[in-house]
Amino acid sequence: MTRSDTLSSLDPRSPLVLDIHELSRRPGSSRTVSRSVMAPADLGIEVLTVPQGDPVDLELRLESVLEGVLVTGTARARTVGECARCLRDLEDVLEVDLQELYAYPESDAESDEAGRVEDGAIDLEPLLRDAVVLALPFRPLCTEDCPGLCPTCGARLADEPGHAHDEVPDPRWAALAGLLPGGDQHDDMQDETRPGRPPGPTEE
Repeated sequence: MTRSDTLSSLDPRSPLVLDIHELSRRPGSSRTVSRSVMAPADLGIEVLTVPQGDPVDLELRLESVLEGVLVTGTARARTVGECARCLRDLEDVLEVDLQELYAYPESDAESDEAGRVEDGAIDLEPLLRDAVVLALPFRPLCTEDCPGLCPTCGARLADEPGHAHDEVPDPRWAALAGLLPGGDQHDDMQDETRPGRPPGPTEE
């Protein structure tokens, strides 16, 4: 059994399966393809993705070479997600470059080096997925200098430039105060540890 025999047949109804029967196998032959397809599920990363069913505009050039069919071009689609710092909703347009060699069944090209031509068709989905994932930022931001969220209350700091909270007492002092006979001694300890304050008189 050859390597090509182990591959499952492509579904011709899939919007990302492209019929190439009309492309001559003579090296140098080419054709262009322009089409809009629906985005498959999970196209992207966890925090930024192309919504399932959204249009993906493809502009492709198919060229016959000795080993198979070289596909080059671009894909353009809408992306949605959220800022990794402040969780604000994000929406943008992504355009990625595509390039892949789809080898003929009799080619010696390794499966990890090229896609495959199967029954006169090629599957663009793995190529599209790889290109989109590699183009998306791992930590998308609404702005490069986004200050994020307040660690105390979760407010968006970009919306409230002067946002602040009253100073919270150091919980280590509160724990130490419980070991002292009275609160006044705790206050005196804090006072005496302040820089520039002379030590108080020693009690007899």
